[in-house]
Amino acid sequence: MAKLSVKDLEYRRESNSVSLVNFHFVFVPKRRKPILVGQVAERLQEIIFELVVEHQWKLIALEVMPDHVHLLVNVKPTDSAAQVARWVKGRAAHHLRKKEFPHLLRLPSLWTSSYFISSVGNASTETVRRYIESQTGK
Repeated sequence: MAKLSVKDLEYRRESNSVSLVNFHFVFVPKRRKPILVGQVAERLQEIIFELVVEHQWKLIALEVMPDHVHLLVNVKPTDSAAQVARWVKGRAAHHLRKKEFPHLLRLPSLWTSSYFISSVGNASTETVRRYIESQTGK
C-alpha cells in the first residue's frame, strides 16, 4: 500500500461540506476461517476498490489477511460507518459466495454479523495505516 501523503490528511471539500471522516474497519469471516486467500483475496480487493470508486471514498490502507480484513477509508460525511460496513460485507458476500466461489457456500455466511469500527482522527491516521501495513506476512 502506498504511503500516506499530506493530501490524504486534508479535509474533503464538497459543495455543501468540509470534512475529515476516516474509518478503520476490521471484518472477519464466519468462524474466523482462513478463507481470504489466493483468488478470493484478490477478488475481495477488487470489490472493495469498485466500492471506493462508486461511492467516491478515498482508500488510505487495505490489507486482506487469510482470516480478517483491515480497511482504512475516508468517506463522505453522509456515509455512516454502518452503511460502509453493509456495502462492503454485502457486496463481497454476494459476489464471492453466490456468484464466483461456490466452495464458500459451505460456511453458513461469509462474514460474522459483527465488525470492528474506529473513527480515526487526523493525528492518528498515519499510526493506524502503519499498523495495517505491518499486518502483511503475519
